[in-house]
Amino acid sequence: MAAVPDKPALEGLEAKWGETWEQQGTYLFDRDAARAKGRAGVFSVDTPPPTASGSLHIGHVFSYTHTDVKARYERMLGKTVFYPIGWDDNGLPTERRVQNYYGVRCDPSLPYDPEFTPPFEGTTKTIKAADQIPVSRRNFIELCEKLTVEDEKTFEDLWRSLGLSVDWTQTYRTISDDTIRTSQLAFLNNLERGEAYQDLAPTLWDVDFRSAIAQAELEDRDQQASYHRLAFHKTDGSGDIHIETTRPELLAACVALVAHPDDERYQPFFHSTVTTPVFGVEVPVLPHPLAQPDKGSGIAMICTFGDVTDIIWWRELDLPNRTIIGKDGRVVADAPEAITTEAGRAAFAELAGKTVFSAKKRMVELLEESGELENVSAAFTHPVKFFEKGDRPLEIVSTRQWYIRNGARDAELRAKLIELGQQIDWHPEFMRVRYENWVNGLTGDWLVSRQRFFGVPIPVWYGLDENGDRDYDRVLVPDAATLPVDPSSDVPPGYSADQRGVPGGFEAETDVFDTWATSSLTPQLAGGWQRDADLWNLVAPFDLRPQGQDIIRTWLFSTLLRSALEDDRTPWAHAAISGFIVDPDRKKMSKSKGNVVTPADILAKHGSDAVRYWAASSRLGTDAAFDPQNPTQIKIGRRLAIKVLNAAKFVLGFEAPEGATVTEALDLSMLAALDDVVAQATKALDGYDHARALEVSESFFWTFCDDYLELVKERAYAGGDAGASAAVALRTALSTLLRLLAPVVVFAAEEAWSWFESGSIHRAGWPEASGLGGDPAVLSVASQALIGIRRAKTEAKASQKTAVTSASIAAPAGQIEALRLAAEDLKAVGRIAELEIAEGDAFAVTSIALAEEA
Repeated sequence: MAAVPDKPALEGLEAKWGETWEQQGTYLFDRDAARAKGRAGVFSVDTPPPTASGSLHIGHVFSYTHTDVKARYERMLGKTVFYPIGWDDNGLPTERRVQNYYGVRCDPSLPYDPEFTPPFEGTTKTIKAADQIPVSRRNFIELCEKLTVEDEKTFEDLWRSLGLSVDWTQTYRTISDDTIRTSQLAFLNNLERGEAYQDLAPTLWDVDFRSAIAQAELEDRDQQASYHRLAFHKTDGSGDIHIETTRPELLAACVALVAHPDDERYQPFFHSTVTTPVFGVEVPVLPHPLAQPDKGSGIAMICTFGDVTDIIWWRELDLPNRTIIGKDGRVVADAPEAITTEAGRAAFAELAGKTVFSAKKRMVELLEESGELENVSAAFTHPVKFFEKGDRPLEIVSTRQWYIRNGARDAELRAKLIELGQQIDWHPEFMRVRYENWVNGLTGDWLVSRQRFFGVPIPVWYGLDENGDRDYDRVLVPDAATLPVDPSSDVPPGYSADQRGVPGGFEAETDVFDTWATSSLTPQLAGGWQRDADLWNLVAPFDLRPQGQDIIRTWLFSTLLRSALEDDRTPWAHAAISGFIVDPDRKKMSKSKGNVVTPADILAKHGSDAVRYWAASSRLGTDAAFDPQNPTQIKIGRRLAIKVLNAAKFVLGFEAPEGATVTEALDLSMLAALDDVVAQATKALDGYDHARALEVSESFFWTFCDDYLELVKERAYAGGDAGASAAVALRTALSTLLRLLAPVVVFAAEEAWSWFESGSIHRAGWPEASGLGGDPAVLSVASQALIGIRRAKTEAKASQKTAVTSASIAAPAGQIEALRLAAEDLKAVGRIAELEIAEGDAFAVTSIALAEEA
């Protein structure tokens, strides 16, 4: 046990106790203990792996604290806690950061340069692709590895400073060999069961990242646009049909016009044809229920592809594909075969090679020159699809990609996913509806392939026919025992290296998995699936998945999907969903809005316990406002942490004689009230309501400090049997209160605990009721009386230390006896010579006579 310092302080506690916990293995997962207790004695957490491609923000601190409070509580209940952490370090965000940090870009055609040195390190600005130095894929991946390792060290330091009780021996990276093996093995299982497939189809495409984007990664952003009214000519020569479009640059990709089946304006023209302006291509006029009669002119052109609705129309109406936007975001060089006129092909040639923006400008000029542009509306804003981490609107191009079935086109699987979602306990419950809405709103299977470099390689090759062309029906897969594999350097079973790229040989798949295809396996990665059966059986299915509400559609859904396909069960029993952090204007904090607050300075200035208090004060699913200029809740938390130290020092100044027991009514009353607090806090934490647990514990702590300590300190100083009762009650309450607050103010609680107990408070048992049977009313009425006495002295402009010759207190009949039991303590704290207690209608100090000062 440590000596009680003369002046307790919060400064330095993070470093002191962080080092001690590390040395003593306070938070290590004890596998032997877990085996002895069995699965029911383990509490396992599927901890979110933060993206290692930038910096942590205050929202991370907010949500990870929620998880840590629960993990610490379960540990104190006696559970063996499995609390790992990973780093999500592969994928598009990492590549973008590496490009900007080192000023490079990947060119897979270049050879590896073992002596390569990047042009610079450390910029945070976006570097144009033209200014980035091209490097080989291997050089690029080495830079990705280097930077993510550095970022992860910084992240770990911050988490340790915050006091997360994770087991730092149980970590993983989403790009390690073990991770690649697990991810590849799960995919091969999907492939073998027919759950994974590839298809050539319209794909949402980010022209900057040069990669396909999944539905779950989309976000709408308002963009300015104008309607361009164009004249399509009826092929029977009877006039024109006018459409209004925001994307005239896609006119060459037009394959049909479409109107609602019930729209009487266009019913006479259904299944007739019109010719497109400028290009003179004949296209049909067709009915479809997704057409909106009240939008524009009520009839739209279907282009391949302007938006996701075009894809639906194209597929359901069995239309041709005339895609004109390439993967680089520019108009392709070759005109669609449907453009046959010399004028039409000449017009297309003027668009070829242009960006979408430039193509639109020139297309409008061509339409004006032809006289087929009727007018252009005033500008307005409308939502446009973006990759959530991208800078330009997505285009839709036709590419061959890998997919995993997710229920979008399989009613039975969709129903299964809804059923599994209902088996999970959601905190708060209404978040389950968001999950179900996502599942029911899916429009396509999960696109899991990406045309990038730093990721888990898709473990397949393709057989080549006699002409050296890929035979997509001959997908070659590795033996599971050989995983992990890199198809670009490894060879499929039955082939030799010299058969790579030659007729009759093989060719590697060069795509990598979407980062969510790996992150969807975090239970398997952390829990040793197909790698450590003993560990997997001890921790899976996990008890808890904590996460933010914004990734229900991505991380939560994809993890549940993989578990359903692999094990036909939920991956966890509980899902705890944190709210957002919003700025003082109630706007969600995000990097794109520029209102993100990084936590390092806040932690350094106010202390980790104070920041943890702020986070723990918010319930799950509730957004919390944060004002870095005036962090009121953090300041309150710091005051609480300091008071914990000072109150502990004061209480420990009273020695309790050996064998002494609690005998006095006020002491028994305080402990009875504390028993109720323990019961309420326990119920709240069992129900994932950390905010309620903190609220009731903190409220009683201040009553204990402000009222009970004041009421009994004179008796405790005086000694004797009555003083010994106070000393025992004080120490008993201190032990209980420190443990109640320990999951939140982890450093202050540990420091105070070390002054009178051995071992870590975070390994101590969760408090239980004392069961001494006191009457809580005694402390309640004594507190009321003390407040009244203090107020009376204040109103008399006298010091609280001023002696009182006599005082009278009125109380309702039901409180008289309780008040009399506390009378001696009230007289001592109020310095009252004579105290009269009488029955009255309301509780009040009816008279007070102050002694004359000498």
